[in-house]
Amino acid sequence: MDLRLGNNNFVGSIPRSISKLVNLRRLDLSHLNTQGLAVDLSILWNLKSLEELDISDLNTATAIDLNAILSRFKWLDKLNLTGNHVTYENRSSVSDPPLLRELYLPGCGITTEFPGFIRTQHNMWTLDISNNKIKGQVPGWLWELSTLSYLNLSNNTFTSFESPKKLRQPSSLDYFSCANNNVTGRIPSFIYELRSLTVLDLSNNKFNGSFPPCIGKFSSVLQALILRQNCLSGRLPKKIISKRLKSLDIGHNKLVGKLPRSLITSSSLEVLNVESNRFNDTFPSWLSSLPELQVLVLRSNAFHGPIHQTRFSKLRIIDISHNRFNGTLPSEFFVNWTAMYFTGKDGDQSNGKYMSTRSYYFDSMVLMNKGIAMELVRILTIYTALDFSENEFEGVIPSSVGLLKELHVLNLSGNAFTGHIPSSMGNLSSLESLDLSKNKLTGEIPQELGNLSYLSYMNFSHNQLVGLVPGGTQFRTQPCSSFKDNPGLYGPSLDEVCVDIHGSTSQPSEMSKEEQEDGQEVIISWIAAAIGFLPGIAFGFTMGYIMVSYKPEWFINPFGGTKRRRISTTRR
Repeated sequence: MDLRLGNNNFVGSIPRSISKLVNLRRLDLSHLNTQGLAVDLSILWNLKSLEELDISDLNTATAIDLNAILSRFKWLDKLNLTGNHVTYENRSSVSDPPLLRELYLPGCGITTEFPGFIRTQHNMWTLDISNNKIKGQVPGWLWELSTLSYLNLSNNTFTSFESPKKLRQPSSLDYFSCANNNVTGRIPSFIYELRSLTVLDLSNNKFNGSFPPCIGKFSSVLQALILRQNCLSGRLPKKIISKRLKSLDIGHNKLVGKLPRSLITSSSLEVLNVESNRFNDTFPSWLSSLPELQVLVLRSNAFHGPIHQTRFSKLRIIDISHNRFNGTLPSEFFVNWTAMYFTGKDGDQSNGKYMSTRSYYFDSMVLMNKGIAMELVRILTIYTALDFSENEFEGVIPSSVGLLKELHVLNLSGNAFTGHIPSSMGNLSSLESLDLSKNKLTGEIPQELGNLSYLSYMNFSHNQLVGLVPGGTQFRTQPCSSFKDNPGLYGPSLDEVCVDIHGSTSQPSEMSKEEQEDGQEVIISWIAAAIGFLPGIAFGFTMGYIMVSYKPEWFINPFGGTKRRRISTTRR
């Protein structure tokens, strides 16, 4: 018997009548809005036959005692307490807990060490204790749970891994995340023995040492390797990845050298992110041979040299900013970047996830958008972006950029591009953010840009642009800084949003005339004061001379009262 009322808009407390359903096997009351009121879980104690209980996200301040639930329901197979306030005492361990297959405790405010009762769960498939404050070591016995397939320890305060005595049998662990913790030291070698892993996420920790040299031990099935935001150093191994790898994110480490060409053997690779390392290499044009590559991030390294015309038929996001790339881009540079021409992806790429059997992994990245660093998720489907900023490119902007009609973000700032802004940019109908600042662009801003209805952010500052600013509504909502240091720009759009810059550039003679008139008024005032002041000084000297020529005994104190004073009577 099942009762599934979850994921609705029900408001109120748990109905007491449920306690009469003594043969109930599966109960789902998730997202019941209790409006912050107390919850009486004793209503459920009569349901001795329960195998699945989902009371996640009850919106209650009542603390749910995990020990009590484990003691009451001996046949429980699946327990979901996500998003509630859960208390658990390791010392008050349950003597005979149920054998769970699935346990979900994310975001439950647990502050103890790793829950000890899990050690007895030899039938467990799924364990999610993410987004708590669980501290201390990840216990070594955890890896002896041979049936465990999904393990999420992310967003806690773990500081280390305890090594297992020995892995008794091949692990079935498919997904493992310990991201966003405080784990230090080298990546434990026993992780390389987890040969069924398809997703390994150890990002945002303090791992140090060289890149894992033994990664090849499980590389035959690995599909996503996320090691970003650590302190890994040294070079990448020449052979690191399998043909099944779809996502490699090693950004924000201290890795050096060149990208290994062995990456081209990963024919399924969709996402490559090596940002904020110390790679010193030329542009890896050989990556264009990867048939599935959709995201390429080389940001903030020491890549250098020119970029030749390449074919990236499925590339949707490219960020090569903050490097030392130089040279010119041919006018047909973007002709073969066809994935940015049209929307729509077929196959399992349309949902942005990799695992065909489970929906637990989505790619994400941080991208400069509208002048702000923004974290994007499901990046394979929702975004197209091109960031070539802060390099040393020169020459004209390729007119073929106008082919990228599905582009959302275009950033070419901080280079030495010259010539006119291509009018073909008016074809970028999906464009939301455009940054062409800090170049040497001349000519007018194409009037066609005024028709881009989604364009909410733009920056043309620090160029040599002239002429009429387009009159689109979006141009009239930009800050003055978007047009700064372009003395030849003018127009109604500039009048509305940037009066100070408009006045100092398009009407310099009037402004200088006003300033001259103000200056003349100040000068006249000083002359008038001087005319009145000089005779006064002369009169004062004359009276002083007359007074010292005589011998009065009394004189008037100009500050009040009279004083008797002896004054010299010597005359010349």
